[in-house]
Amino acid sequence: MNPETGGDRLARMIDTAKMYYELNYSQQEIAERLGISRPTVSRFLQQAKDEGYVRIQIVDPRESNDSLAVGLERKFKLRKAVIVPVPQYEDNVVKKYLGEATAAYLHETLEDGDTIGVTWGTTLYEVACRLRDRQLKDVRVVQLNGGVSHSETNTYAYEIVQLFGKAFHTVPYFIHLPAIVDHAIVRHTIEADRHIGRILALGRQANIAVITVGSPTDDSVLIKANYFTENDLALIKERGAGDLCSRYIDREGKLCSEELNQRTIGIELDDLKHKERSVLVAGGRKKAEGIYGALRGGYANVLITDQYTAQYLLER
Repeated sequence: MNPETGGDRLARMIDTAKMYYELNYSQQEIAERLGISRPTVSRFLQQAKDEGYVRIQIVDPRESNDSLAVGLERKFKLRKAVIVPVPQYEDNVVKKYLGEATAAYLHETLEDGDTIGVTWGTTLYEVACRLRDRQLKDVRVVQLNGGVSHSETNTYAYEIVQLFGKAFHTVPYFIHLPAIVDHAIVRHTIEADRHIGRILALGRQANIAVITVGSPTDDSVLIKANYFTENDLALIKERGAGDLCSRYIDREGKLCSEELNQRTIGIELDDLKHKERSVLVAGGRKKAEGIYGALRGGYANVLITDQYTAQYLLER
């Protein structure tokens, strides 16, 4: 029987389609195995699509990510959500991809006269390392919270602020202080210094804030920096979903401890609510709860995260 007629034709056409689409045989290999010509293989594949035996569905991650972005913007009343496709849901991979995407976002959106407040940590270090040179007028860069570590752990505070200043051709303002001190009175005394007070005021006045969320786990930079007593750590692990600018919040975005908050040097969380753009850059499994808390608290109006975290936030 002619292989292209009758019931045998349909069987060969289906076999051809299965070998090509499911088993990844080449058209030449199929022709040799089925004893038909290569043009016949090509014709079978086309007919299988035309007659509905083969349906090809293309999943474009850009479309699904656009949908996720719109959903997050509506749910959390965001000005903008940027969803970054990452190949693996591992912290170091997520941070590198978020760093690239955030650097691109800042390159496109920053304008003359902007004052950019930045916090610190490994995620923002990835951002800072990927910033592209841009000549803008009257741009200022200021550190939002203290970052000097009490241990050998590097918070990257100095490097981040320096790299932001270099990228935007400005001399940055540093806070050469720890993030958290032992007593509230120490913090108030430090902040009473007019030079430090001027830098903190500049952070409050900044129209752009670039922030991240830390996780309340032992490998967090803030915890490894040795700021906390045992009682502090117990409270953080019991109530904390994450930290913003070194201030710990719960899953609803409320401060975990007013006493701990009073010992923290830097911008207050409520000040983040009034920024033209408060850009939260964070992703990964460990930070999902902290990101949710930050968004529930209204501390960010721009979110840059990965697709897995975005899906979690939308379904949370």
